[in-house]
This record gives sequence, structure tokens and C-alpha cells, in this order.
Amino acid sequence: MSQTPQWVRDLKPSGPQGSELLKEERNASNVNVDQLATFLHTKDGRERKKRILKVLESEKAFDKSQNYFAGRIDRFETALKRAKRLRQLYVEQNWGTEERQVANELISEPLPYGLHESMFLITIRDQGSAEQHQKFLKPAENYEYIGCYAQTELGHGSNVRGLETTATWNPDDKTFTLHSPSLTASKWWIGSLGRMANHAVVMAQLVIAGKRYGPHPFVVHIRDMKTHQPLEGVHIGDIGPKFGYNTMDNGFLLFNNVKIPHIGMLSRFSSVDPKTNQYIRPSSPSLVYGTLTWVRSTIVMQAGGVLARGVTIATRYCAVRRQFQDRDAPEWEKGENQVLNYTMVQIRLLPLLAATFALHFTGKGMMQLYEANNRKIRQSKEASKDHARGAGPEETESSSDLLSDLHAISCGLKSLASSTAAEGLEVCRRACGGHGYSSFSGIGSYYADYLPTATWEGDNYMLTQQVARYLLKSARSVLKGNEPTNDTTAILSYFLSRQDQGAAFDILGDDADVVSAFAWRSAFLTFEALKHRDEQKRSWNSLLVDFYQLSKAHSQYMVVKSFYETLQASSTSSELDPDTQGLMHKLFRLYALHTLESEASEFYTSAAVTVRQIQLARSSAVMKLLEEIRPHAVRLVDSWDFPDWQLDSSLGRQDGKVYEDMFYRASELNPLNRVTVDPYPNSETLFRKDGSGELKSKL
Repeated sequence: MSQTPQWVRDLKPSGPQGSELLKEERNASNVNVDQLATFLHTKDGRERKKRILKVLESEKAFDKSQNYFAGRIDRFETALKRAKRLRQLYVEQNWGTEERQVANELISEPLPYGLHESMFLITIRDQGSAEQHQKFLKPAENYEYIGCYAQTELGHGSNVRGLETTATWNPDDKTFTLHSPSLTASKWWIGSLGRMANHAVVMAQLVIAGKRYGPHPFVVHIRDMKTHQPLEGVHIGDIGPKFGYNTMDNGFLLFNNVKIPHIGMLSRFSSVDPKTNQYIRPSSPSLVYGTLTWVRSTIVMQAGGVLARGVTIATRYCAVRRQFQDRDAPEWEKGENQVLNYTMVQIRLLPLLAATFALHFTGKGMMQLYEANNRKIRQSKEASKDHARGAGPEETESSSDLLSDLHAISCGLKSLASSTAAEGLEVCRRACGGHGYSSFSGIGSYYADYLPTATWEGDNYMLTQQVARYLLKSARSVLKGNEPTNDTTAILSYFLSRQDQGAAFDILGDDADVVSAFAWRSAFLTFEALKHRDEQKRSWNSLLVDFYQLSKAHSQYMVVKSFYETLQASSTSSELDPDTQGLMHKLFRLYALHTLESEASEFYTSAAVTVRQIQLARSSAVMKLLEEIRPHAVRLVDSWDFPDWQLDSSLGRQDGKVYEDMFYRASELNPLNRVTVDPYPNSETLFRKDGSGELKSKL
């Protein structure tokens, strides 16, 4: 194909230009984008992002022009090049943890060091002893040891207690033997394992004198440090192409009686005494799963930004895209209508826009809670008094486990937040119409890369059992007359005291009452589930659907509560002008009321609201909020402060030059257009010439 001729390059889109349309959108709103962006990301955070973006844009390794054209092996090779250069930049630029996170977010694709830099290092840091820090953590931080976190197996994912890989204690030589007794014991889906890692944190069933003590973390050397070939007794490799996430070498791992030294078992919370051969129990069994709790907390934190990316692209494009003429437009008004003006588009995108802020504020609170709990656990002397937790799915006695609140909250919010983000990205893609199916939209590939979040670190449906278990335990405590000790037991106690009188929440006129209605619904569903379980003696399996709804209800309450409390904070009124603050309240109401009317049956059944209130929420309040928020949509997504380099999207360009960019990528960047094919079936030639003019391919 010849170079794109100048007369083609000179062509412009017909009708109003995208840049003009977005300028009109921004001029129609008084939202202070800079102020709101600083409120969301802080001044330091924004400056850090600009500084790092400038560095990345100047590096050839991070050129994104061929991202959407490369195949699996080429993409992995490019990702490895980027990962190595990024590590070099860490050192050259003296980047800390925050700078590294920003750099990865800007690059916006999974890199091969991803699991090394997150779960491998964090697990050793949080669950290793001082001696293990010296032996494993220091070389890992220097990238001499490249690691991964090997928990999921071919036959077991969410059911960590069912893992088949064993680690058997050998009293004679004070070692552990790692073994995979079956094909389904193969570690599977392990990021950074397929081709990269030379070490792994392996979750395996500890066995001492024939007795199992549950899954524990072991640091295992799996590849030779010089040749990078698998060690004896280790079978390892990449699991192959996936729906997305193909820049990551997700791998498999099998052991054939591989011995590791005593120091290989991470022993900060539990260990085997080499002198007595006795198991030393952790002060709190849940501490062993601290890494997963951290991961789930970060997933909640990231969900708002993930969804905001898709909402930004779709909102900007729907402001540029024009389709059909408004049926009720005056005769003198000609031309097609902006897609964003259609209420069917608004009802899909604007509640998701509200959800981006709701999830962002919830995620910030979640990370603060995780850090506070971590500090509390390390300082607490009460942890040793916690009783051992059974292997079953339910705990009938209350516990002083310091992680119980955080564990339940992280499970529920991880499920809700990741589902909202993943499903929302697909809604955004569809709202872009036919062009949303193009890779150039920037949504499809990002959706494919984000989608596994809904199943890893616990399947979203299975995780909700943990929330239900915790809520039932809390309800039993309240029924015994125990004083409320946290927000969960407080709303359960309030419900018990008022259930005979009923609720009278003014959801249409009072923001605080909206939050109370969500709390009431959660408490009602909790006691209904408890009645089914304890009084009617229904099986756990028969209640799983109820438990999912219960977890969803309680998690939605926490999101609504977090959004409301953020807006009530004194810092909010001091950082946002009154108009922007008022708009944020409208976004809060849109998120809450749209969610409420989507779950109308539960709110009505619980007597939190009346049928008439639900009708008005749907027909009046939500539609009015859409109308009021619509003029500010583009400025609101601008406040997420995504640079074009990060979005890598034709449709989501900040300047609105959508069609120019799509055509440029297709005509000038597409390597397939440099290939001349032989289309005739009787010819053995496939490609007559490639981009260099050479004969390329034959049968």
C-alpha cells in the first residue's frame, strides 16, 4: 500500500468538529475541573503523575503506536522490554512505591514483573521473619530473585482450604517436601510464573507426621539462577493465550517431591519447631491470608479509576458522536443530535459516572481501614486469645479476630466493586456504538485485561459467603444482647429496636435518610437469612442465592455511606466550591436512587420505602438528576485527569478529534496495510510482498 496521499490527510470530518463540540460542552458547565481533580487525586498526586508521564513519553520502550496490532509473543516481548526499562527507571529516577504505581497505571497494561512487585514481595514482607527478610526479601527487592504467588490450582481457586499441593515436614533432615499428587494440583493462572520467575511463594498443605494443618506459604526456588531452566522435579510453563491479559506470562507449576530447607516456610505467624517437630500455631489463623486481604482492598481502591477510564471515553465520544435528529426538535433546527442528549444513553452512562466517584471514595476509606487494622494487629496482645477457626463455611460463635471486619468488608466490596467496574466497562463500550468494537476505542482491550479481576483473589459469587457468614455471626451477637461494637452491629441493633414500628425514611428529600434506607435493607436481609438458617434449619447451599443478595445489599450500603460521609466531611466543603459540592451531592443521589430503584423489591419488602417512593424515584428523581448532571458530564470526566497517552483511545481524545485519529491509526499505523496479498485460490503465494518489498509467504 502506498503512503496515505496528502489529499486524504487534508480531509476533515463533516458537520461540527469534535473539538468544537467538546469546547461547547465545557463552556456550558461551571465545574472547576482543576479543583475537583485536585480533590480526587491531591495536588502532589497530580504533579507526580505529570512528572512521570513526561519521563515515560520520552522513552522509546513505551511507544504505544503498535499496541493494538501485535500478536501474543510480540506483545509479551514488548512487555518484557518495558518491564526491564521500567525497573531501570525506578533506580535512575529514585522512584518509590507511589511513583511506581503511577507509572504502571499510565502504561496501562499488565507487565511481567507485576506479581513479583506486588504479591511476592508483600507476602514475604508481611509473613516472613527477620531472617527470611534477609534471605529472600533483600535479593527479591534487588530483582535477583524474581518471584510470583502460587496459590490457585488447576482444580481449586476460591477454595483455598481445598488446595492439593502438599508440603510435608521431614524431621530427619529438617526439610519440607513439596509435591503435586495429581494433575489438578498443578498451580495455574500464576502471574509472572510462566517464563519469568525463578522463585515462588507456594501455598501448600502443611503435613506433619501424617496430619494436615491447612495451607501455608513456602518460598521455593524453581529455576536455575544462571540458565533460567526449571530445577529438577519442577515442571513449569506458560498456560497459553487468554481472553485478555496477554502481556502477562500466567503459568503452571508442578512439583515431584522437591525438598526445600526449613527456612522456606514463612514463619512470622506460624512455623514448625525444628527441635520438637511441633507445629506452632498462628496467634490468629486469618493472618495467614493477610496478602489476599491487601489485594482485595487495592481492588476496591482501583475500581473507581478503572470504571472512570471507560466512562471518560464513552462520555467524550457520545458528546462528539451525532446520530439521528431529535423527533421533537423545531423544524428550523437541522442536523443530527448529540448521542449524549438521548436519555437512553444518559441512563446508562451518568449513573456509572456517579459510581466512579462512589467507588473512589469507598476505596480510599477501605485502604485506610486496612492500614489501621494492620497497625492494630501488630500491636495487639489480644490476638493470641482468638480461638481456632474451623474449616467449615460458617462460624457460630463470635470472635475477637481483629481481621474479621476487614476480611468481610474486603470480600463484599471486592465482589461489588470489580463487578461494577467490569460490567460498567462493557456498558461504556456498547454506548459507543459500532466504533466501540474497534480496538482503537481503548475500551475493549482494557475490559479484557480487567475482566479476570472478577474471578481472581476469590470468585465474586463465592466470596459473598464470607460476608454472609460475618453478618450472621454479628446478628447472633446482637440477639444475645451484646452492645454494638462497630457500624455493622449498630445498624443491626437499630433494626431490632425499630422493626415492629417500621421505617419512615424520606429518601426523596433527605440524603441521610437515603443512607438509612440502605442500612435498613441490609439489616432486614441479615435477619431474614438468620431466620432461614437458625430457625428453619435450611442448608447452607440452599441459601447461597440469598447470601449473594445479602452481601450485595450490605456492600451497596457501605458504598452509599462512604460517598455520603465524604460529602459531609469538613475537608470537602473547604476544598470544593459550593456549586461543585452541590453537583457532587446530585451524583450521590443519582448513584443511590438509581441503585435503590434497581433493587426496588428488596427495599419495598423490607419496608424501608413505600411503593410510591420507588415510583417517584424512578419516574421523577432519577430523570431530573440526569437532566441536571448532563451539562456537566464532560467536565466531570475531565476531573479524572487521564492524559491521552494513558487512555490510548481514538474515541476518548481530550480534543475531540475522534475520526481523524481513527483514520490515522487505520491508514498509517496498521502494519497489515503494508502487506500485498495474492487473493487467487489457485496461486500458492499468500503474501506477494511485505512492507519491505520482499516475498513474504507461500503455501
